[in-house]
Amino acid sequence: MPTMGALHEGHLSLIRQARRDNDIVVVSIFVNPAQFSPGEDYARYPRSGQRDRALARQAGADMVFEPNAADMYTRGFQTSVEVGKLTKHLCGLTRARLFGGVCVVVAKLFEIVRPDIAYFGQKDYQQFVIISQMVRDLNMDVRLKMLPIVRDRDGLALSSRNQYLTGGQCKLAISLYQALRAGRAAIKKRKAKNARTVERLMHSAIPHASGIRIEYLQVCDPDTLDRPRKITRPVLLAGALWAGKTRLIDNILVR
Repeated sequence: MPTMGALHEGHLSLIRQARRDNDIVVVSIFVNPAQFSPGEDYARYPRSGQRDRALARQAGADMVFEPNAADMYTRGFQTSVEVGKLTKHLCGLTRARLFGGVCVVVAKLFEIVRPDIAYFGQKDYQQFVIISQMVRDLNMDVRLKMLPIVRDRDGLALSSRNQYLTGGQCKLAISLYQALRAGRAAIKKRKAKNARTVERLMHSAIPHASGIRIEYLQVCDPDTLDRPRKITRPVLLAGALWAGKTRLIDNILVR
């Protein structure tokens, strides 16, 4: 499991599944500077090394791999790993360095750890699709598994960044999941077959409140991340919003 630490129940569910599936389980903890753009939260990203190591071991990890930035990116490091079109959608539109940084660090982790299977959570769906493309394109000898999003009782997708939220911001942040559910309901009840209609409906489900800002709410093809005109097959409903200074993402697959 490649992680950036600040482990929560979502991460632990991956570790427990890996424990059931495998003989040896390795968890990496590395806050990757290459995927943060200037002005993002690299410096304040939550770090809780001792707690993370204890949680990982309790959940079933045999080893915790905790490199530092100087080891991963040695002096004069120049190599990049870029996946094309898939990175031009959703989060890639506003976070310029994100997926290039993700791909290079995941490629390095796969080469160092040499896993048979790597586990990821659905919350970072676009990341999973991009890494899957990289693995296919570069003939990497690893199998990928994506496990469902773990949510709190109100439906908020668990994230390491949730700890930034105040109580009031948490209540606003839950509206992202509620908007995605509203879109799913409209599709399931056949009230909306046009992608733009579903997107407008999801936007209308987000409250007009101070401190909340929608970055995107979009209907996507689950494989290409392109926006379809008509909904005639399974789709991904994906969203990102800001609650105060905290950026949150979520998604639902509508089958």
